[in-house]
Amino acid sequence: MKKVLFISSMGGHLSELMKLEPLFENYEYTIITEKGETTEYLQDRFNGRVYYVPYSTRSKISNYVFKYLFVIFKSFFLFIKIKPDVIVSTGTHTAVPICYIGKLFGKKIIYIETYANITKKTLTGKILYPISNLFIVHWKCMKKLYPNAVSLEK
Repeated sequence: MKKVLFISSMGGHLSELMKLEPLFENYEYTIITEKGETTEYLQDRFNGRVYYVPYSTRSKISNYVFKYLFVIFKSFFLFIKIKPDVIVSTGTHTAVPICYIGKLFGKKIIYIETYANITKKTLTGKILYPISNLFIVHWKCMKKLYPNAVSLEK
């Protein structure tokens, strides 16, 4: 059974990721997200298959740099611990370090661009598009921005 790591920041990106929950039973899965009051329930819901990284926001740049460095180190530790075959992400910056670490170790990267964007690339999309084995967009018009993407819109 393949080991699949599902990762996203909390909020809307996590909501998008949780739409993949029916797939979880097909894999030995792990979830990584940011730690916050709105994500604490995941630990019980998914029987300890959830790990947290610190929440950080770029609005407080002085704290962000240090927290993000910690996220990078923790991502490396979690990657070694989990040993995923595939990493699936809906973003945002929380997912970038572990996706690049995974790519360095030859793992498959699947990125699902947020459905909220129709006309422009997200920063995470720009960063992960070049390393993704499968890059998924919701809208056909996004293929103009990401030509190798797979569109969910028919």
